[in-house]
Amino acid sequence: MVNDDYRDIAPFEGKDFDDAVARLIQYPQLLNNFTDIISRHSRFVNKWKSFHAKKLLARMLTQVHNYTEFQEYIVCDIFLEMIESSSIDNFTFDGIEQLGIEDKPHIYISNHRDIVLDTALLDLALYRSSNRKKCEMVIGDNLLVNQFATDLFKVNGAITVKRSLTSTADLRNETLRLSRYMRHCIHEKDVSLWIAQKSGRSKDGIDNTSPAILKMLYLAYREDGMSFQDFIRSTSIVPVAISYQYDPCDISKSEEQIRKLKAEGVYDVYKKKKYADVLDLVRGLRMNKGNVHIQVGKSLDPETVTDPREAVREIDRQIHTNYRLWDTNYFAYDYINGTDRFIDKYEDMNTKAFIKHYKHLKPEVKKLVFQGYANPVISMLNETEGPDANN
Repeated sequence: MVNDDYRDIAPFEGKDFDDAVARLIQYPQLLNNFTDIISRHSRFVNKWKSFHAKKLLARMLTQVHNYTEFQEYIVCDIFLEMIESSSIDNFTFDGIEQLGIEDKPHIYISNHRDIVLDTALLDLALYRSSNRKKCEMVIGDNLLVNQFATDLFKVNGAITVKRSLTSTADLRNETLRLSRYMRHCIHEKDVSLWIAQKSGRSKDGIDNTSPAILKMLYLAYREDGMSFQDFIRSTSIVPVAISYQYDPCDISKSEEQIRKLKAEGVYDVYKKKKYADVLDLVRGLRMNKGNVHIQVGKSLDPETVTDPREAVREIDRQIHTNYRLWDTNYFAYDYINGTDRFIDKYEDMNTKAFIKHYKHLKPEVKKLVFQGYANPVISMLNETEGPDANN
């Protein structure tokens, strides 16, 4: 069982895990939907198109008793295989060899595009690379909208950030407790962590790291008197860039930006609907993503990274330069700038169809959608040619 100090924020373990799986099996639509979806794909037809498909899946669920088993036997072997075959043209990854032969835990700090697939696909890449350690993932409690969602996330290794707290003292204490749990994961549980480079998904394609993330990770080490440089030395912080050719949630993200802007910049005025994130979660899983690439970077070097500012800068540099730019990114950049600078990068792309897909949108929403695809190109140019490259 997980230490009671962290039980409410940690993934389910032991009896809590088994109880959650038992509840999931009893959830009315879970087995129906799961077996229906996977039976449509050729790889699973022989295995799942039988009268006893639901019983087989239920039996498999009862045979997993921890997060690692759930990831390997249910998520990686079945669920992500189905997602890959149904909504991804090509899934590729690179850079894992830079982590070394020893399978030690790492803190993966990644840009954030999709609610669950960013970390799930990283786990799939690690699984296919000599079955390396999977990641517990950091998510906001806004995703735990009911018991079913809570069970599904927490058997999937979710660490909960309590975003609903309002008291400054409560926020400070909870941040320190979260930092302590993450240190516990790395040095005692011997598991890796995935955390987004900033709170929430990137809505605009700008992948910049929040210094608060590094400061939070460091808190538990600082209270023991450790310098930031020694904290970097005692952990392995690895920047990760994940790139989707098509973002299934590009329109909903842009519409959310518009609603926030209409709240005159006072974000407390804008209240997201309770199930908005769940709808985006489903959309991200089911809709076409085109090509997807994960590039694992190099662990931060304690000889060159001595404070949070330098850590943020290096994470940004690696994510911006390692981001796999697709034809959609290059075309959007030229489209909004009225240039043909990168025309050779999208010469085989059906640009008319791409534009037509968004023709029904209000001009301000369409502009933000295209800007979201273009911004990774701008970030890359800023890193490689300097900030004047886009002028």
